[in-house]
Amino acid sequence: MKVFLSLIVAFSLTCQLSIAERKKKPISIPFEIVGSYVIVKLEINNSNPLNLILDSGVRNTIITELTPDDSISLNYSNSSALKGLGNGSELQALTSYRNSMKIGKMLLEDQTIIVLEKDVFNLSKFTGTKINGLLGSDIFQSHIVEINYDRKRLLFHDPEGFVVPANYTPIYLSIEGQKMFVQIPITEENGTKREAKMLVDTGAELAAWFRSYGSRSIAMPKNKMRGFIGQGLNGEITGFVGRIPEIRLGDAILKSPVVTFPDSISIAEATSEGERDGTLGSQLLNRFNLIFDVQNNLMYLKPNSNFKKRFSYNIAGIEIFQQNYFLRIPEVMIVSPGSPADSAGVKKGDQIMEINGRKTYEYNINEIRSIFETPARWLRLVLSRNDEEISVKIDMKSKI
Repeated sequence: MKVFLSLIVAFSLTCQLSIAERKKKPISIPFEIVGSYVIVKLEINNSNPLNLILDSGVRNTIITELTPDDSISLNYSNSSALKGLGNGSELQALTSYRNSMKIGKMLLEDQTIIVLEKDVFNLSKFTGTKINGLLGSDIFQSHIVEINYDRKRLLFHDPEGFVVPANYTPIYLSIEGQKMFVQIPITEENGTKREAKMLVDTGAELAAWFRSYGSRSIAMPKNKMRGFIGQGLNGEITGFVGRIPEIRLGDAILKSPVVTFPDSISIAEATSEGERDGTLGSQLLNRFNLIFDVQNNLMYLKPNSNFKKRFSYNIAGIEIFQQNYFLRIPEVMIVSPGSPADSAGVKKGDQIMEINGRKTYEYNINEIRSIFETPARWLRLVLSRNDEEISVKIDMKSKI
């Protein structure tokens, strides 16, 4: 009997060890959140550390900006024109193949790197943080990748033996050209419920955008504002901002999200390649902890601590950037025509010196954007224009 029990114990321990060997610990990498961007630090071909935005909406890693302090060795194979969102001309870029990329303890070989000949995104100026480019969807191909916004960790799981954590809801992914798409239910303003095919794009700093033209168009709400939506590869993206009743992701219902409707010329290239109704961006995706299992065409999600945050938009109509991320003086990049800021007399090129009596160097650029998105009776700015100090008062009552 003792021998029999010893054999059972030994067999049990062997099974446990076998399971433990199969279920390897994930490689866990910290990330920084700037605005709603996920910023990952990495090295390319043993370069100095670079800061890249995790962007599931682009296929390959893209270098947009290198400073004099950055050192990176790349062998360029060819130059080509890139097409994407925006209403400008094609953008020239250099392509480099067979590169190694190290993210924490994660080593990725045979990576394609694209280097823009012109920095059209101005990500460092826009975020007030040094940003070198975009980390593309290549990294999702060989591992199960988890984005845990609560813990600010990027985790690479070995597919063999992976077990989905409790309370995560699966959603089917369709993979097209390494990009991830989901079919989700939405409700339009008139109560119509329909399915929308959406690109999953962690690098788009908006909740969602929808196509508002063609046979599969989404109806724009009556209450909407015209303005700047973002910067694409091929120029500025303009259109309308409004709210729709709801978007569903799995079992989760997002009520009255702020969504955008780009002008047709801004998204013509993106929507010409097959049926696509729009994009889910980082301001919506960051309300969930996400797990991407590309090999099995699945995305898992679980609402996180951001889930109940209000959906906001730029009420003032001012887009700002920071020429130097060490010197905190925001400059007006765009004033949307007809916006409250336009009506108050704010001009492109104005430097914002004070907000409601407080010096702007006491804020970071994302805190200022949050102020522009907060409903209030008035917003008082002190501007510097041609060495002249100008005070303006902006009506900040929400219009949508």
